[in-house]
Amino acid sequence: MKRTNWVIQAVLFYLFTLTIALLPSCLTPGTGKAIGRFLYNILHSRRSIALDNIRQALPFMKRHPAWSGEFETAEEIALATFENLGISIVEVCRLYHGKGDALISSMEVHGLDNFQHAKEKGNGVLCISGHCGNWELISLSFKRHLNENVWAIAKMQKNPYLNTIIEKMRMGYGNKVIYSKAALRPILSVIKSKGVIGMLTDQAVFEENGALIEFLGRKAWANKAPAVIARKTEAPIIPVFGYRKNSRHILTFHPEYKLCGDRTDEGTHQDIQALSRYLEEFVCAHPADWYWVHRRWKRAGQYVSDTITD
Repeated sequence: MKRTNWVIQAVLFYLFTLTIALLPSCLTPGTGKAIGRFLYNILHSRRSIALDNIRQALPFMKRHPAWSGEFETAEEIALATFENLGISIVEVCRLYHGKGDALISSMEVHGLDNFQHAKEKGNGVLCISGHCGNWELISLSFKRHLNENVWAIAKMQKNPYLNTIIEKMRMGYGNKVIYSKAALRPILSVIKSKGVIGMLTDQAVFEENGALIEFLGRKAWANKAPAVIARKTEAPIIPVFGYRKNSRHILTFHPEYKLCGDRTDEGTHQDIQALSRYLEEFVCAHPADWYWVHRRWKRAGQYVSDTITD
């Protein structure tokens, strides 16, 4: 019975994504926003999570130097977030069915020299980001913009048929996939061969895998893997972020982050806190381009900071 359900789910997924992909590209913004508003209205739990997260972060964001000033209320940010997610869904459907070349080619890319300088060191590169903008598009665009086969860290779907479809679609643009379970050994192998790893590091982790840092004024568990891997391999860390600007996507490669040099747990904490500031600044500048609907601060308490660290 389970296998039958898996097959049905995979077929429905394929047909849905294909139907959306066949729509004229000019309909992408309108269709995406409609999907986003529909999801905003029916996904009550996810909407509540987003609103709660934004309300608690908003006072901090409004005091931050990078604050965009584009929104006034949590409700405005939440609705715009869902609309952006809806547009991303339409874009990803097009990408997954081989219709994303124009979308990738139209991207505005900044800081490519930062990536090239890191690559020239010959130790591989660790690109870190978060669930920002259309993160699937960003990942799938790397081959075009970097001329590199990037290994993306992804979570395996429980449905093996669905996982096969998604994996094939992702690899169609030159990417490779490492699944997050037991990922350390293959990550180290890729870096040893001077390859490029792409990681999304903005979701809550368990204490044994994380460092307790401040993010948007509250305590949060952050993945310590980037600092641990970079220290072990000497691979440069390049923060990468993308956001939507009207009908185009802006992608920025920041300069290499230099580890603090302290190999103790305190040094790891210092590095992860510093790396989290990149994402913090991004969210304040582009509040509707981050994935507010996950429980980023779970298991970390409710401490709210009154200060902003530069």
